[in-house]
Amino acid sequence: MHRRFLVILSVLFAFAYVPSVAAQSKSAGPQQFEVKAKQIYMVEAETGTVLLARNEDEVVPAASLAKLMTMAVVFKALKSGDISIDTQYPVSEHAWRTGGAPSRASTMFAALKSNIRVQDLVRGVIVQLANDACIVLGEGMSGSEPAFAARMTKEARELGLRSSSFTNATGLPDPLMPGPVSMTSMRDLVDLARHLYAEYPDFYAYYAEPEFEWNKIRQRNKNPLLPLNIGADGLGTGFAEGYGYAIVASVNRDGKRIFLAMSGMESEKIRIEETRRVIEWAMSSFERRTLFKADEPIAEASVYGGDAPVVPLVAAEPVDVFLPVDNPEKLVARVVYVWPIRAPVSPGEEVGVLRIWNGGKLLREVPVKTAGTVSLGTLTTRAVDALQELLFFWL
Repeated sequence: MHRRFLVILSVLFAFAYVPSVAAQSKSAGPQQFEVKAKQIYMVEAETGTVLLARNEDEVVPAASLAKLMTMAVVFKALKSGDISIDTQYPVSEHAWRTGGAPSRASTMFAALKSNIRVQDLVRGVIVQLANDACIVLGEGMSGSEPAFAARMTKEARELGLRSSSFTNATGLPDPLMPGPVSMTSMRDLVDLARHLYAEYPDFYAYYAEPEFEWNKIRQRNKNPLLPLNIGADGLGTGFAEGYGYAIVASVNRDGKRIFLAMSGMESEKIRIEETRRVIEWAMSSFERRTLFKADEPIAEASVYGGDAPVVPLVAAEPVDVFLPVDNPEKLVARVVYVWPIRAPVSPGEEVGVLRIWNGGKLLREVPVKTAGTVSLGTLTTRAVDALQELLFFWL
């Protein structure tokens, strides 16, 4: 019982003890930016700064955006060498009938009982949102589409995508089951898009291909942002009955890359117009600021039983954020760590996290590490620290 009590206290205390750090902005900020999407999440890629968020953790149907996770599983297998771009998979009747020409949905027109290379299937999924290609990949890699969907959900969990689950490779609704089959959130979709971009740059380039031809049929990329010349180079769109139109976008322009996910829009026209408007706002309204340099002391953490009472905490890289050009809110940064850190302490130990807020909005979190050495103290200093810890918890 005593051991359990101490563990609960230490976890709660990690959130209760948050020493403030000097990091404030005195500049003024933009008016509230309104969007027509019901759910939205947008971040700047390099720093991870959240630029816009609303209902970002609300769970909605993934629809065709489930294909981003299909590609995450395929890319992982390609990178690990489990399969190659020249591996061929057969087109089953299920894949042909459910996702091919008879389905009258997005398809690469894969011929029944033909064999198709993984590279062509990948391009079919990315450029044409081809349902038949998704199913062929799922069946070929895992033996069945349900088995592949379980693999998709497992990969989502490993990536920390807590709101996402999948029951097929396409995101299509099952006519035998009421309701949507695959679910996700805008935060998960942005995190997934960032993962695809960072981990698989060679394969990610397929998202910017303007067109793809298969079976003597040429189709243009279904991403409506690519022809707009706004710097878009990915990723995809979706639609779910009763939930509206959705999009996940990546834009690289003027030295900035942003990732955006939006859902709940009323039409394809509104989806394009609103996405473009949000992107232009993000590109013109924010500037980069450095709050702390790499290895610059950010805060001091208490040390228990050491020859020094505190140890400096630093970030491994510069702590940069993107802020509105005119920002009325004060930036507040706090370090959160489990108190106290016990000696001995070596440089480079990750012991906490720096959290940065702009007003009431959490902008980003950055791991912090120790920047000094604290050896074990004398018997006397350790006894004094033990007494202080005991008195603190009793009080």
